[in-house]
This record gives sequence, structure tokens and C-alpha cells, in this order.
Amino acid sequence: MSNVTRLGDRQPDNEKITINLGFVDLGRIDLLVQEGFYSNRSDLIRTAIRNQLESHGEVVSKSLERHTMELGLRDYSVSDLEALRAAGEMLHVKVVGLARIASDVSPELARQTIGSITVLGALQASADIKKALGDRIR
Repeated sequence: MSNVTRLGDRQPDNEKITINLGFVDLGRIDLLVQEGFYSNRSDLIRTAIRNQLESHGEVVSKSLERHTMELGLRDYSVSDLEALRAAGEMLHVKVVGLARIASDVSPELARQTIGSITVLGALQASADIKKALGDRIR
């Protein structure tokens, strides 16, 4: 039974956002959905956002290089942080995407090993970890 993941333990694969649109734009989106170009409003909006991000891909890449940020998903486990503590090093998290701190990381270990956190996207960590690192999260 150790390979079973309870639904309550599962983290979401994406983040929900809310946008405001004018009635005319919303009507045009609904028309495209009705004509079969998109399966629903969200499909059109996701496609539009991906197209915009792709058109600015070079700028994003250069910015990532300039800020030495990681792109995508980055997990931080107890063993990662314990290795840093043993080496006497501090971690400065810089992620564009999703940064996750494992649920079994203690607030004490996090404070001893994480000097700063900058996440453009989402940070998934326990409330205790977020509280312990509150002054280090930007």
C-alpha cells in the first residue's frame, strides 16, 4: 500500500488565475468556441498565453541567464537540505515555475539552509515552512 497516493496528498498540476474581459472580447471568444476553433474559453486563453510566451521566448531566456534562475519544476528534499547543512552552505532559491519544499522538511532545517526564495510562479511548502522563511521569501 506504500505506492498509493491519497487524493488529499496530491498537489495541483497547475495554478488557477482569474482575468476580467470586456463583453465584446468575451463574445468573440464564445463565437470562436461555437465555431469549433477551441473546445472552450480556457482552451483559447491557454493557447493565446502560450503563443505570447513563445513570441517572447528569447527575452525570457536572456532574463533567466541574467538572473541565474531555474526554469520549470524544482523540488527540495530533506536530503538536499541536509547535504547543504553538512557542507555549511546556504541555498538561494531562484525559480521560474514551481518550487516545492518537501512536506517532511522541518522549519528548523529550512531556516538553517535556505537564505532566500524568489519564485516567479508558485511556491508549494507547508504553512510552517512559509512562516519560518517569511522574511526570506521575495
